[in-house]
Amino acid sequence: SSDVCSSDLCDGVVQAVPDRAWMSVSAESRAPTPREAQRRNADAMKPVLDRLRTAGVPADAIRTSAYDLQPEFDFANNRRTLRGYVARNVVTVRIDTVDRAGELIDVAVTAGATAVDNIRFDVKDRARLEREALRLAVVDARARADAAAAGAGRIVDRVVRIDEAGSAGPPMPVATFARVGAAADGAPPIAAGELEIRAHVTLTVSIK
Repeated sequence: SSDVCSSDLCDGVVQAVPDRAWMSVSAESRAPTPREAQRRNADAMKPVLDRLRTAGVPADAIRTSAYDLQPEFDFANNRRTLRGYVARNVVTVRIDTVDRAGELIDVAVTAGATAVDNIRFDVKDRARLEREALRLAVVDARARADAAAAGAGRIVDRVVRIDEAGSAGPPMPVATFARVGAAADGAPPIAAGELEIRAHVTLTVSIK
């Protein structure tokens, strides 16, 4: 007779050196009126985008990710007084050569960006690496099933089911660079490190 049993959650891990990065670049402007805040913000962001394109960042690697126009208030003696308006434009920049991340941060800050943050790293061929992690997870699960069956003096008859519990790479460290007054002196050092891509599976087998 055959019995059906399931393995514990098994992992497959692939390590890779990141070859792609993203960063958020923002410009923030204040003015007494909404229209003036918008105008100042456009004037602040344009040289940033121009300098990034001149530095070799392709147009399709730059996209607007957020735009806010909000009133600002002062609070005193239980009264709220309108101070003015703040406009903030955030663009996400894809960096296809990780070694240039520090250089491009410096380009953006020097051109007038008020903040550069949310630096994150990834790999261009993530789908292939996710498949390899999944394969390793299944191999590990099958080896565990074989070992468990052998310990009971039995053997695995067939694989009944494979359940994937998702695959992911943990986020890389995030760095924030803010521009206050003068531009930063030189490109900041950026270390991409290694990226782990994991797959998790549960294997259900029939043993005899």
